Amino acid sequence: MDEDLNQYWKTVVNTIQDGIMIVTPDGKIVSVNEGLVSMTGYARDELIGASCTILGCSSCELARGIPECHWCVMFKKGELRKQQCALMRKDGSRVPVVKNASVLKDRDGEIIGAVETMTDISDLVDKEQQLETFRREISREDSFHGIVGRAANMQQVFDFIDGVAQIDSPVIIYGESGTGKELVAKAIHEAGPRRDKPFIKVNCAALNESLLESELFGHVKGAYTGAHKDRMGRFESAGDGDIFLDEIGDLPASTQVKLLRVLEEKVIERVGDHKSIPVQARILTATNRDLPDLIARNLFRQDLYYRINVIPIRIPPLRERREDIPLLASSFFLRMQLKSGKKVQGISREAMDLLLRHPWPGNVRELRSAFEYAFVACKTDMIEPRDLPTELMSEAVVCAPADVGARSLDEIKRERLVQALREANGNQSEAARILGISRTSVWSQMKRYKVGL
Repeated sequence: MDEDLNQYWKTVVNTIQDGIMIVTPDGKIVSVNEGLVSMTGYARDELIGASCTILGCSSCELARGIPECHWCVMFKKGELRKQQCALMRKDGSRVPVVKNASVLKDRDGEIIGAVETMTDISDLVDKEQQLETFRREISREDSFHGIVGRAANMQQVFDFIDGVAQIDSPVIIYGESGTGKELVAKAIHEAGPRRDKPFIKVNCAALNESLLESELFGHVKGAYTGAHKDRMGRFESAGDGDIFLDEIGDLPASTQVKLLRVLEEKVIERVGDHKSIPVQARILTATNRDLPDLIARNLFRQDLYYRINVIPIRIPPLRERREDIPLLASSFFLRMQLKSGKKVQGISREAMDLLLRHPWPGNVRELRSAFEYAFVACKTDMIEPRDLPTELMSEAVVCAPADVGARSLDEIKRERLVQALREANGNQSEAARILGISRTSVWSQMKRYKVGL
């Protein structure tokens, strides 16, 4: 029976992935398990009979000249608990471990050795290093409330956000799909005095008319089928914070009327009720559509437009701030590295050239998606062109050259202006729509860059 039990224990110990080692009081290794062999790279025969100093433990405390400590301070303490240190592998590399140890005594209480267990925490250390890198990344100087941008036109947006955040007037954010309009709205909230109040967001294009009104203004019991109890709407939930209405250009006509009343009278009515409820939330809106064009087609109320267009902010598309692509790429790379856990070390120069050449019609959102794809496709330690979405490869030949750093911002903006005017056959209003700026801005840029004058 004793022989069987001993054999069972050997199987158990060798099944454990943690390293286990038994040493004599003078530090000689007398037993190790397969876990320690695998962890250190030494063969069992190389470890048995050798001094435990062969492992080069960074926390090993020698007690020279203290006879009662035998050879190691651990023998005096009697145990070690959750001590973080590093072992030296046979190949000279270090492996971080958490060590636990206890002395072994005979029946008479005499110390005859010690047993140590070592848990490899390499993955945890790697994650902590990645987290630290990520913390530094999100606190970098070229980031503003989580929005990455060093380009001059983005710095102007940041300056504008700081200013409008301090006032209560309605703000509308213009920008193409994927430029980060919600991030700008969140930054306005965080930069202002309402930062400790609620920030409520509603996508006006995601719900049908009846559900949208209930979502915005709430409803009373019995207002419609399924309304089993009174429900507070988003305006009430926002309190005296901020409410962000995304895709405001898709707001149904009947809801536009009710929103106009909110802006003019600062009151709402729940669906199915006629009781006015005062609201204090500031309204932030955003759209990627041309509101004046919608007004001309009787799809958007002109009086509502004037109410929400008090303070407009325009976010430049990614193609107009190409110098930010490496910064954004670095940020998305680190996020995906942390999220995926893959041992991808960086982005090759050839892959970065493709990122710089691509026109990015989907803007920052498309760039983020490209990295999500790349981390799935990547099978090596570097992201290469073959790991990027196929549309980047197919469009690389026809897009702008990658030497963005050699061109000034004015050169890039002039090139975009000329291209837009060419596409619009010289029509300044159409060029403004293409560029996502006002007709006045187009005229000012034409004068500044001496285009068509």
